[in-house]
Amino acid sequence: MALLTRIRGPRDLDRLSPEQLDQLADEIRTFLVDAVSKTGGHLGPNLGVVELTIALHRVFDSPKDKVLWDTGHQSYVHKLLTGRQDFSKLKMKGGLSGYPSQAESEHDVIENSHASTVLGWADGLAKANEVLKKDDHVVAVIGDGALTGGMAWEALNNIAAAKDRPLVIVVNDNERSYAPTIGGLANHLATLRTTDGYERFLARGKDILERTPVVGKPLYETLHGAKKGLKDFIAPQGMFEDLGLKYVGPIDGHDIEALESALTRAKRFGGPVIVHCLTEKGRGYQPALQDEADRFHAVGKIHPDTGLPISTSGADWTSVFGEEMVALGKEREDIVAITAAMLQPVGLDKFAKEFPERVFDVGIAEQHGAVSAAGLATGGLHPVFAVYATFLNRAFDQVLMDVALHKCGVTFVLDRAGVTGTDGASHNGMWDMSILQVVPGLRLAAPRDADQVRAQLREAVEVTDAPTVVRFSKGAVGPAVPAVRRVGGMDVLREPGSDEPDVLLVSVGALAPMCLEIADLLDRQGISTTVVDPRWVKPVDEALAPLAEQHRVVVTVEDNSRVGGVGSAVAQALRDAGVDVPLRDFGIPPRFLDHASRGEVLAEIGLTAPDIARQVTGLVSRLDGRFESSSQAVEPARD
Repeated sequence: MALLTRIRGPRDLDRLSPEQLDQLADEIRTFLVDAVSKTGGHLGPNLGVVELTIALHRVFDSPKDKVLWDTGHQSYVHKLLTGRQDFSKLKMKGGLSGYPSQAESEHDVIENSHASTVLGWADGLAKANEVLKKDDHVVAVIGDGALTGGMAWEALNNIAAAKDRPLVIVVNDNERSYAPTIGGLANHLATLRTTDGYERFLARGKDILERTPVVGKPLYETLHGAKKGLKDFIAPQGMFEDLGLKYVGPIDGHDIEALESALTRAKRFGGPVIVHCLTEKGRGYQPALQDEADRFHAVGKIHPDTGLPISTSGADWTSVFGEEMVALGKEREDIVAITAAMLQPVGLDKFAKEFPERVFDVGIAEQHGAVSAAGLATGGLHPVFAVYATFLNRAFDQVLMDVALHKCGVTFVLDRAGVTGTDGASHNGMWDMSILQVVPGLRLAAPRDADQVRAQLREAVEVTDAPTVVRFSKGAVGPAVPAVRRVGGMDVLREPGSDEPDVLLVSVGALAPMCLEIADLLDRQGISTTVVDPRWVKPVDEALAPLAEQHRVVVTVEDNSRVGGVGSAVAQALRDAGVDVPLRDFGIPPRFLDHASRGEVLAEIGLTAPDIARQVTGLVSRLDGRFESSSQAVEPARD
């Protein structure tokens, strides 16, 4: 790492020769494989943007010039070149974030890890430069997958409205099925496209363009899904030029000299320019190149030589859902699946292999996915839209106004619900049970174990006149948590040790084992506790109010924001039923959580068995004290 260790900031790159830049790229790839194999992280995308990131920082002057990344998981090389080379605690508490972070560096402008937003940011920053008469440059690096999101095209429409407002858009096209562009024609076209004569050339050169390697599948395929055909439709259709956006490319994204040349031309142009770069995901690391699924897009801890996992855990929540979807697909021909460019991460790959004609990948377009699901349901099918819990936030209006208002039988399966930890603030699925509470008719299930995932998924797809939601955690699923009995639709997980129980503990989803631990700790303090799993947390089960009336205190524990969550819904249900019992709700505080392991985050916010048991003990003790004082006050004094 002779060169890499000498890079403390982007301007250190200026002193390197072309040969040294190539050596630096090799050193960076070696560093990434070694470092990320020890911690886990997004390896494949970063191996693909090494030369591109070097060229960006040589041509532009960060942080004066603003370099934005979409999505932020491709920013590891950017971190290395801006003085952050300690990857020993990547994504761990106290270590580097897996995404850009304003707290880490002045070179990080936005902390986005939700896709398709960067062009909107860039549009706003470029407008600010214009109003304030600043000469800073704005560079938006966007992956071809993020261009499948509708927000990106909304932004492009606005960016193109000002033909003299400088803004450079770098499209990182890393789809591995594309062959690298060869020959001098593509580079020649790049020069022509940033000149006034390009329109004249295009008119008489269309037949030449159609014979170049950039011709291929039509625009329809690109906008409808799977990161295909971007470089193919841009040149022959002149789409971006018609919008008023000059186009440079395709450029070999691993040729630093060619990249610098293209970026320099774009920088000088004085208006919005798209620089289209072809990169190879997982470049330089054979195990990644051999990974047909996603080229090591994201990995856990792996052996650096083989790419094999260091250790394997038991079944996870996602795989349980995926297997049950296959079973349902065999039983019901009306079951179809939707994914937003995350077929494998949400567990639908097996279903897709079994029923390829019944899976629809809408790209990074959750809003469209929800509306399309409403159409599928109206057309006589039952769609299951599997998506990360945090990403459903983006489609709230569609869930409300398209699915629920029209009483469509659509099932949303929310993966990575609750505290996910290492991916940081934007990936914690901590808002779904709050925002979905306001949707009329929606039913929301929070399974506590694998058996309940299977059972409640089946219950959900039986509903034909309303949206249903099944949410579960990230990672390994624990052993089954058996029920003692059922009250209404709720499972009683633990009976009280007294005929006059003190606490009704309402356990939500995967926190059931912790809630049973809380009950054990309370029992040692002489506090009798009933533990109940409502299973379906919306609507609140009618049997909960009379059960609560038999207890002195109600406590709710949820892996979701305390604001507007299950605890709030239970409190309202008790008020509506006229049950006046003290209630204490435990959940995630309304703040963005720093990256750390799930256990560390839960400990930091006090969502652990000892913390909760301690507070409940204090609450019961205060109630006892108040009752005693009241009793003494009404009894006459004795001699």
